[in-house]
Amino acid sequence: MSAQRSAGQPNPYLFLAMTMMLWGGAFSSSEAVVDHVPHTVAATLRFGGGAIALLVAMALTGRSPRVGARAAGRACLAGVLGVFAYNGFFFWGLSLAPSLDGGILIPVMSPVLTTAFLVVSGREKASRRRLVGLALGLAGAAAYLVGANSAGGGSHRLAGDLLYVLSAVCWAAFTLAAPKVLAGIEPLTAMAYATCTGAVLLALVAAPDLGHVRWGSLPSGVWVNVAYLAIGATAVANVFYYRGVAAVGPASASLMMFLVPAVNTACATLFLGESFTAVQAAGAVVLLAGAALAGKASLRVRRRSSRTSATTTRTTPAST
Repeated sequence: MSAQRSAGQPNPYLFLAMTMMLWGGAFSSSEAVVDHVPHTVAATLRFGGGAIALLVAMALTGRSPRVGARAAGRACLAGVLGVFAYNGFFFWGLSLAPSLDGGILIPVMSPVLTTAFLVVSGREKASRRRLVGLALGLAGAAAYLVGANSAGGGSHRLAGDLLYVLSAVCWAAFTLAAPKVLAGIEPLTAMAYATCTGAVLLALVAAPDLGHVRWGSLPSGVWVNVAYLAIGATAVANVFYYRGVAAVGPASASLMMFLVPAVNTACATLFLGESFTAVQAAGAVVLLAGAALAGKASLRVRRRSSRTSATTTRTTPAST
């Protein structure tokens, strides 16, 4: 019976792939909004709209917002980290550096940092392959930042890229916290709590800038991008991501982030005309190779652990 139920469930990697496609376009879309409003306001528009979309989705599906106090508290804390802190750094970075840099540094550094934490905390083994992968990942990130300092934009671009790295730190922590956040609460409800919490905090930070925006003169394209960011890249994508993390674990889910740079690079070059230097390109390749190597070792550890658990289960006498 359980095998039939699992066979009938949607493939979690499909949800993760759709998430990465939506996120890949979000970097360029966010840049288009930041070009017309302060970065604090842009973040508030995205997640304020995302919060409304999630609340509407809960109402349409008949889900009750009432959950246990602990579950609600964990989801709200996740919102502080994965919505408020992550996007505070991200949109600030967008005001200083091209979206192309963020679309490479954040999704590729996130799995490197996730794996590094799992190794340092002892939750997964520190094999030679993983250590080499982590070293390559960090070296690639360093090379990318050096290239940013010599590229157009100078120190401003480097500062923006450093903010993108801080965003990656926040997202790695958010991913690692996901299994605990989802304990006793479904993904849609968890993301509603998290997004509403983050949106309120972002709005408080943006309050002084709201009066400086000429709302009536904003191009229609800005509102199209805000709608895409709020509904697609926030409400839909984050729920899909949490569903994927719940099914395959944070290490495997973070590996899907490799799809984001490809989508983002296409959007940034086609729609915004952005580019990167040869040093940055080399750094990105090294970073991708290191993250892939560390992630592949992570998957081997998880599969070996799963086989060991299954063997133990089969050899242990049943209690009933």
